Amino acid sequence: MAKRKTKPKKAPRKKIKSPSFKLSSQQKLVFGSFLVICGILFFIAFVSFFFTGEADQSTIVDFTSREIKSDNWLSKSGAWVSNFFIQRGFGIASFIFSGLVFLSGVYVLMNLNKSKLRKHWFWGILIVIWISILLGFFGQQNDILGGTIGFEINTFLQEYIGKIGIILLLLFGLITYLAIRFKLTFENITNLFKSAKRNIKEEFSELDNDVIVPLDNNLSEEAEAIKSAFEIPLDNNEPEVIKKEKISKPSAALEVNVLENEPEEDIEIKIEDIKEELSETDNLANKLVEDFGQFDPTLELGNYQFPPLDLLKKYDTEGIKINQEELEENKNRIVETLSNYKIGIASIKATIGPTVTLYEIVPEAGVRISKIKNLEDDIALSLSALGIRIIAPIPGKGTIGIEVPNKNSTIVSMRSVIASKKFQGSEMQLPIALGKTISNETLVVDLAKMPHLLMAGATGQGKSVGLNAVLTSLLYKKHPAEVKFILVDPKKVELTLFNKIERHYLAKLPDSEDAIITDNTKVINTLNSLCIEMDNRYDLLKNALCRNIAEYNKKFKSRKLNPNDGHQFLPYIVLVVDEFADLIMTAGKEVETPIARLAQLARAIGIHLIIATQRPSVNVITGIIKANFPARIAFRVTSKIDSRTILDGSGADQLIGRGDMLYTQGNDLIRVQCAFVDTPEVEKITDYVGAQKAYPEAYQLPEYVGEESGTSLDIDISDRDKLFKDAAIVIVTAQQGSASLLQRKLKLGYNRAGRLIDQLEAAGIVGPFEGSKARQVLVPDLIALDQLLENEK
Repeated sequence: MAKRKTKPKKAPRKKIKSPSFKLSSQQKLVFGSFLVICGILFFIAFVSFFFTGEADQSTIVDFTSREIKSDNWLSKSGAWVSNFFIQRGFGIASFIFSGLVFLSGVYVLMNLNKSKLRKHWFWGILIVIWISILLGFFGQQNDILGGTIGFEINTFLQEYIGKIGIILLLLFGLITYLAIRFKLTFENITNLFKSAKRNIKEEFSELDNDVIVPLDNNLSEEAEAIKSAFEIPLDNNEPEVIKKEKISKPSAALEVNVLENEPEEDIEIKIEDIKEELSETDNLANKLVEDFGQFDPTLELGNYQFPPLDLLKKYDTEGIKINQEELEENKNRIVETLSNYKIGIASIKATIGPTVTLYEIVPEAGVRISKIKNLEDDIALSLSALGIRIIAPIPGKGTIGIEVPNKNSTIVSMRSVIASKKFQGSEMQLPIALGKTISNETLVVDLAKMPHLLMAGATGQGKSVGLNAVLTSLLYKKHPAEVKFILVDPKKVELTLFNKIERHYLAKLPDSEDAIITDNTKVINTLNSLCIEMDNRYDLLKNALCRNIAEYNKKFKSRKLNPNDGHQFLPYIVLVVDEFADLIMTAGKEVETPIARLAQLARAIGIHLIIATQRPSVNVITGIIKANFPARIAFRVTSKIDSRTILDGSGADQLIGRGDMLYTQGNDLIRVQCAFVDTPEVEKITDYVGAQKAYPEAYQLPEYVGEESGTSLDIDISDRDKLFKDAAIVIVTAQQGSASLLQRKLKLGYNRAGRLIDQLEAAGIVGPFEGSKARQVLVPDLIALDQLLENEK
């Protein structure tokens, strides 16, 4: 076989690379700047043409002659360019070219999308031609309105379609531009005319409001029936004009359910009855207010006198003393330390506070904030100061703050903050004067808006003084009828001074001897009693159709709520817990659950919580508690972990102690020097209040029957549960007396398991309630159980 001849392979063609026009960053800067400057020069030349165009005609003829001078602001070049674009070109529309050139330069400099720039040029050139033709329609040859091009195009078109045709052609071009560029449709135009027509009608109707238009009374039989069914006859004394009636209760109370077969006369009677009932209630409330005035909750203790300012101590070291040498020295050391690390400072200024001075610095451009933040320890070393804190950046300002403790701190007395205009003139529900900020302003906050406060700090850093400052602020501002305190003091020594104002300001359980709670079992009962009080208050608000305690008390004061229906004036209740960690350790969930429930729900009905602890760890301040305590106060703590637990950030570990604290209400941190109120001052205040006339007893909280009480009621054998013997066998076998065990083994609900535990206690099988611990099993084995049950028969 003959071999096939193979064709020689063709050599691959070399691809010719197309020229690349991609500019480098430097080229973009140069080219973009050139276009921007050209756009500005064009604009200046065009503007100058309107003032110097006629005088510069000779310049254009002989452009190269140096003897001829031009009056244009850009000399001969400006005269030639403006004449070329405006008079020989497109007239006034040529200004758009200067804008397009300037815009092109901006796009090149900022490296923007060039496709948008091409669109701008395309539509810009079309607009230039359209405006030139429009203005050329009214101009003459060599006129600057439409330029030579606009005039010549008009002359050409008029020979073929006439002036009317040019006008219609220009209108068509405008419609085409709006439809393509701005998506205009015929529906948009019709809607525009309709809205304009509607607005004109409304304006004329407002002018004719006083004109009475006669109504057509020739209604159908069905319409007449509906009209007569809802006609409300006017009293003889009322004028013919129907007036708007003022109704105190919401309009929901006027809703009438009309049945299809109900007679029209009954509907009329029902509406009349509702109307009369509402008017009688309003008239009665108004009459009572006229006769006796609004209800005054402070009337029972009408002669009560608020504590005077003289009871508080005035210190000699009050007032900020400026040490210019210290300021200058600290400033120089900060600048020197930063310069050692090649960090330049544009400016620095100081704000002097009671214990801390804030140095605000503005770094030079290009300095990273994190670089300054990392030098915290180095700045502290150079200043030889304790507790340097860097705020980088300060919220709301373009500066970085460095807080440096003063060598000689000044005392912020309780007297100075109580006497301040900010506190005395406050109209808050529960005002609290915490102390003074770095800028030496008195910080006054509203506990009702917080609505709960969480305090933490190491031992001896000012927590107890802070609690005393809170209580003192309320004693100086609120009457005993307006606020009640529930004080929990596991340490038994911090809040004992407030025993003297028990019948004025304190609230307690009915059978409790001491108003200040120190026993953990009583704390559990008190918290559950507060939950009952919360539910009762919500029922009152529901019946009164109010949303919060402020609305309810306002309505009660105006005598629109009847005390015979259970309504009463509701004072604010403030629960203060001095050492929360001890309660969590001993009672656990039995304390945490009611506190979390109160924190979630109690804000609207005037129950507010203040919880303090010296151990802000995650097993004490749990996630549920933190979520419902947006307002936090952190005194000095020992570690950054504790600071993050209480504040969700660092800072509390860098405080200097002795009342130095950070306050936040969910936003920015505010550094405050807590007002100092000493124990003798609190003693004088409580003595002054306790010596005055008081209520017969302390404010009574609802009675709460705990799990440990009431077990002796189930002694009767005939009333025992059917599963009593099975439950006894489970408990004795496991040697663990708990309701949860019965729930798992016998598949019971919590309530039935709890009743079985009570019956087992009454039978002597398990021991009494011991808080969070399981009950002790008193029967050792099943044989002893059988003997016990047989002896009962």
